[in-house]
Formats: sequence, structure tokens, C-alpha cells
Amino acid sequence: MSDAPVYDIDPKRFWTDPYPDLARMRAEAPICYVPQLGATLITRRDDIFANEKVVEVFSSDQPEGLMTVLMGQNMMRKDGDAHMHERRVIFPTVSPKTVKTVWKAQFEDATARALDRLAGRDRADLVKEFAMEVSAEALKSITGLTNMDWREMDRVSQGMIDGCANYAGDPAVTANCNDCTASIDRHISARMDALQADPDLSLIAVQMQAGIDEAQMRANVKLAISGGQNEPRDAIAGAAWALLSHPEWL
Repeated sequence: MSDAPVYDIDPKRFWTDPYPDLARMRAEAPICYVPQLGATLITRRDDIFANEKVVEVFSSDQPEGLMTVLMGQNMMRKDGDAHMHERRVIFPTVSPKTVKTVWKAQFEDATARALDRLAGRDRADLVKEFAMEVSAEALKSITGLTNMDWREMDRVSQGMIDGCANYAGDPAVTANCNDCTASIDRHISARMDALQADPDLSLIAVQMQAGIDEAQMRANVKLAISGGQNEPRDAIAGAAWALLSHPEWL
């Protein structure tokens, strides 16, 4: 049990808009125990920046953490040499050179296809009808899951994000997350033989070629999907909106 000051929240209100509570926490109890989440929160940016590096106290190895339980122990949940080993293994997939010489052309093709489908329309939802598809198609290429529909890529990404944030323990959220990880595993299994026989620079292929344990490989692919869809998606939509709103920037 934490000995930090207790701060109670209304979970529904906090989910809808956490910022008033977070502002009050930072002002009154920057380190506090929230019983509704069963967690101690550090709420000031500088404190987080300094303390997350103190791995002997705040280790990334969290065997009972939601991410590990739901997705497997990926490289983000390892410290020191164990983390760096897997980081080096996946570097060929995400290196600037690979992005420039391999993925860039595939990203451009996916973007062109999305734009072709929108051609002639007066209005479109930049997130749902453009950025979501472009981001997911890019993630399909990088992971090696070219057999997954882009809509499913977005669904499983969001499902894992929701599951890892499910500190309230909603069983429906957990069940949906488990369904999403099972979908990823099925798609990985369907691609493994082909990528073993004819490896490329995808995340699945480089890990298999390096001899990474299969369970670890799967966990790292899930890690890439969990944050690798929503963040580029929102950045793409925001950039497109900015350029459409300010054509003088072009």
C-alpha cells in the first residue's frame, strides 16, 4: 500500500476530462495515491523525467502490469542490456536508411490510394477517411502484417490502448483487448512461414532472423501496433488540416 497522500477521483468524470484533477494533483499532491485506480501517480513532468531513469526504483520490468499481462513482456518492459539487445535487433526495421530506401515508397503508394478514393468529394473526415488508413497501411508494411486489413489494424491498436489503460478493471475492455491480441497473433502466424522463407526488413522478419524467441517477437509486434497507429494517424490528420487551412505554407 502506498503511503502517498490519498486523492479520490470520480472515474467517469476523470475519463471524460482528467485535466482539472491532474492540475489539482500537481498543485496539492504531485505524488498521490488514487484508490480508484489502485495506483500511485507522479503528476509533474520534471519529476517523471528525472525518476523514470532511476530503474533500480522505477523498473520497466512490471510482470503484473497491464501491458505485460495483456500483451506479453515486450522490449518496453525491460531495463538495461535486455532492452538494448532487442532495440538493436529491430533497428534495421526502423533505421532512417530503411525508412528512406524501403518504406518511403510504400508509404507514398498507400497515401496515393487513399487520396484516389477521396478524389472528387467535397468533404471528408481527415482522421477516419484518410489518416487512419494511411497510418495503418504504413504499419502493415513495417510490421510485416500485410495480410491485415487497415481497419483491423486500427481496431486492434485502439483495443490494446484501452486495455493497457483499464485500471478500473472493466471486464468488457479486457475481453476486447484479448480479442485484439488474438487477432494479431493469428495474423502473425499466417505470415511467419513466408517471412522465414523470404525475409524482408519488417519487424517480424528481422526478429526471426536474429533468433528472437517467438513469444518475444509477438510481444514486440504488439507493442509497435499499440502506439504505432494512433500517434502517426493523429499527426497525419493534423498536418493535413494545417496545410489545407494554410495553403500559403506550401
